[in-house]
Amino acid sequence: MRKVLFATGLGAMAAFAAGSATANEELNKMSQDPKGWVMPTGDYANTRYSKLNQINAANVGKLQVAWTFSTGVLRGHEGGPLIIGNMMYVHTPFPNKVYALDLSKDNQIVWKYEPKQDPNVIPVMCCDTVNRGVAYGDGKIFLHQADTTLVALDAKTGQVVWTAKNGDPSKGETGTSAPMVVKDKVLVGISGGEFGVQAHMTAYDIKTGKQVWRAFSEGPDDQILVDPEKTTALGKPVGKDSSLKTWQGDQWKIGGGATWGWTSYDPALNLVYYGSGNPSTWNPKQRPGDNKWSMTIWARNPDTGMAKWVYQMTPHDEWDYDGVNEMILSDQAVGGAPRKLLTHFDRNGLGYTLDRATGELLVADKYDPKVNWTSGVDMDKNSPTYGRPKVVDAYSTDKQGEDHNNKGICPAALGSKDEQPAAYSPDTQLFYVPTNHVCMDYEPFKVSYTAGQPYVGATLSMYPPPGETNMGNFIAWDGKTGKIAWSNKEQFSVWSGALATAGGVVFYGTLEGYLKAVDAKTGKELYKFKTPSGIIGNVTTYEQGGRQYVAVLSGVGGWAGIGLAAGLTDPTAGLGAVGGYAALSNYTALGGALTVFALPK
Repeated sequence: MRKVLFATGLGAMAAFAAGSATANEELNKMSQDPKGWVMPTGDYANTRYSKLNQINAANVGKLQVAWTFSTGVLRGHEGGPLIIGNMMYVHTPFPNKVYALDLSKDNQIVWKYEPKQDPNVIPVMCCDTVNRGVAYGDGKIFLHQADTTLVALDAKTGQVVWTAKNGDPSKGETGTSAPMVVKDKVLVGISGGEFGVQAHMTAYDIKTGKQVWRAFSEGPDDQILVDPEKTTALGKPVGKDSSLKTWQGDQWKIGGGATWGWTSYDPALNLVYYGSGNPSTWNPKQRPGDNKWSMTIWARNPDTGMAKWVYQMTPHDEWDYDGVNEMILSDQAVGGAPRKLLTHFDRNGLGYTLDRATGELLVADKYDPKVNWTSGVDMDKNSPTYGRPKVVDAYSTDKQGEDHNNKGICPAALGSKDEQPAAYSPDTQLFYVPTNHVCMDYEPFKVSYTAGQPYVGATLSMYPPPGETNMGNFIAWDGKTGKIAWSNKEQFSVWSGALATAGGVVFYGTLEGYLKAVDAKTGKELYKFKTPSGIIGNVTTYEQGGRQYVAVLSGVGGWAGIGLAAGLTDPTAGLGAVGGYAALSNYTALGGALTVFALPK
């Protein structure tokens, strides 16, 4: 009984919680139908779990390609399509085309939107020209363009309903993230941590595009929307000027903390969750202090933007362990008591489980055993360093100082996991995590800030952990105990998002281009198929005409594939990724395509 209750709890909650009375009722209702995929994250809880079970562990080996669609764009294809009724909405990297396909009419193109953007935005896009997807709500499709224009398109016609400018590319601000519709608002973050932006999360009115609130990652209390007495960190009030006190002078104004990851939402608690990224610059010597609130999990009221609680994972980041990865919400029992949990796999290599109502830290453990920059997190609530990671001096780029090449730091700057989202199955109560298994050499150097110019201040090189050749693992993780349940090696980082289903199958893609299906309980590989290009997209499933389909975007690129996508050859280019992933060109080539799978009729 308990298993059934927990398995269905959060999905049902999204529709019927008391707090949802004023929510976007249409979207809430649609999200309960597993035939569609109406949010970039699958559901508000970011589980990327589908109740569809026509394709299951017993028959997934018979999967076949049902149809394909070329996007006409070559660079890295992150994210995945939305399925709203009979319509599928497919997006591309820059120039950010959006296609509307009618699934009931042989996948016919109903409309196409191609914005006119200044190509000068491309040089200020860190790590390829990716875009992580579109959102739906109130009869509109929302797109966050590379030039930071948030555009609302009529879902039926593709006509522009309204636009809003979310940032300024001349300062290094760009748009790569997928918006999230919550109630009568569209929430969207900003990219630019490598350009010294003062990053923010912003809410726009869903009908007009008017800005409702904006919350910065660092700065004065009224800019970061915290209440010194009511906003808490590890159960205690953050206090006045909690961010300003942790920066030197006015450095917070160019402090980074970008917000380009995924957003989740708990209707019952009426809180949205997201992470803020690395502080600028990457050279830690230039910005003494904890640099709050970069590298932080935020829990905010979506109506006002006010923060309820915060938790900073990597104070005074010294390695670019950008904290934007997704927050997955689940209801599980911990220590015999039911808890409302938030689970987060940070770039720093630690898997965190917190109480999402209060921000209480419950678990913080390594999800890659090779992580060496920390010996663990201080979990003693009576300790003055409670909740902080214990840094190993030998891998501290701050302690070694500028112009010193710190060797053998694990994980590399792209983390034990980057933006590629994990999935959670309430059936197994396991998280399925696409990971990087990569270490680095890191040499910080002094850098000056100029608006719109890279503000990195470090040279990197990347490689597999000593004695190993695989650069990725696909793992199953128990968030209650902080233990790996099983782990499958992959030659390259697993840069695609996972999908878990009620059929007992978990899907993911590989950088070489394979779509793979594995048994949710054991990790046994059940199926694989080589798509036209490397996969950094997220796997999606839907039902049309009584038939279950599995869809994934391929198109190699992103940070890991930037050498291939942009034609770079210097091993330290691409912030160190080009050399690490040089062998990728032996296995795949550029090309954006959607591949859709189904069982034989």
